[in-house]
Amino acid sequence: MTLIATLFVVGVILLGFEVFVPGGILGVLAGLSMLAGTALAFIDFGMTGGLLALFIGAAMVGGMLFFEFKILPQTTLGRRLFLRSEVSGVASPVRESDYVGAVGVALTAMGPTGYIEIDGKRLEAFSRSGFIEAGTAVAVIGADNFRLIVTSKPE
Repeated sequence: MTLIATLFVVGVILLGFEVFVPGGILGVLAGLSMLAGTALAFIDFGMTGGLLALFIGAAMVGGMLFFEFKILPQTTLGRRLFLRSEVSGVASPVRESDYVGAVGVALTAMGPTGYIEIDGKRLEAFSRSGFIEAGTAVAVIGADNFRLIVTSKPE
């Protein structure tokens, strides 16, 4: 009986520490400990004792989860552990395809990749027409994989 109770208590403690140690390993060990305790209860006390242990174990796990998700976030420690706000934003406020047809200037020598400037913004570009000198006017003819496809603009 003592071994069964110990396995249940160890399982609940490991489940509690799962909040502090990410990765799921402590949760798996907690589940195995609770499963072993339940199995021993079935072996030692038969069907009635095993089912009683199963329900007690489920209640202990439910109580620990209630504590972790309802009570702990309200504490000072919990406020430091749990996220309270969301991060919103976009990777690029302007899609690269919005620049198609725009004219800019090559900031770096492009052989075939480099940087261009359009409307004061520095953007990565790929030269479809080969090497382009820095300072040359370029026209955007397409967009591909977060970079613009440009060609030198005839004067």
